[in-house]
Amino acid sequence: MFSVESIYMKKAVVLLSGGLDSATVLAIARAEGFECYCLSFSYGQRHKCELEASKRVFTALGGKEYKIVNIDLRAFGGSALTDDIDVPKAGDNDAASESNIPVTYVPARNIIFLSYALGFAEVNKCSDIFLGVNAVDYSGYPDCRAEFINAFQTMANLGTKAGVEGKGFTIQTPIIDMSKADIIRKGVELGVDYGLTHSCYNPSLEGLSCGECDSCVLRIAGFNEAGVADPTKYF
Repeated sequence: MFSVESIYMKKAVVLLSGGLDSATVLAIARAEGFECYCLSFSYGQRHKCELEASKRVFTALGGKEYKIVNIDLRAFGGSALTDDIDVPKAGDNDAASESNIPVTYVPARNIIFLSYALGFAEVNKCSDIFLGVNAVDYSGYPDCRAEFINAFQTMANLGTKAGVEGKGFTIQTPIIDMSKADIIRKGVELGVDYGLTHSCYNPSLEGLSCGECDSCVLRIAGFNEAGVADPTKYF
């Protein structure tokens, strides 16, 4: 027998990387009453241990379904996360190109991820897709801006069966304008265990975080500003 809650609960796809941002977004979606279909990607990233983190976060926060999609963006390369390019330390002169886009930018990654999420959402009749992009801390990434999200949502509703039948999609980016400290405070409020998450772009073979890449430095600063103990293990 179905409960009233199971019949009327809203359904959403959540892109879950295993980092603190996506963990917080999953917690927000759950708090807003969404039944969450979580999607992670094994795309050839050097920090593949984030996938284990995403599984832990999914289990802890009570998602409905969890899938890992295998795609190999190493076939194209062009990023320090998928190619034979050193991950820069925060503040390195070569950390960004002349256009201020860091070498850790993965070409078209969020376009690809959102496209998979759109198909997953359509099959599971989910009207919402949650994504943990953040324009404040990652302003160098063009696919983390509100303009991109709005354009993708328009495309999604023009190019899908659900969209043209009036059952359109909303791309939810609840932390896009939040500081890292505010994201952490929100997660703590919602009971997120950040010890389950992983942020480092250049971890050790044992999965320890480097403490020096842009992602680690932003994470450390965020916990410090939030006044919350950082549970991350650094080498």
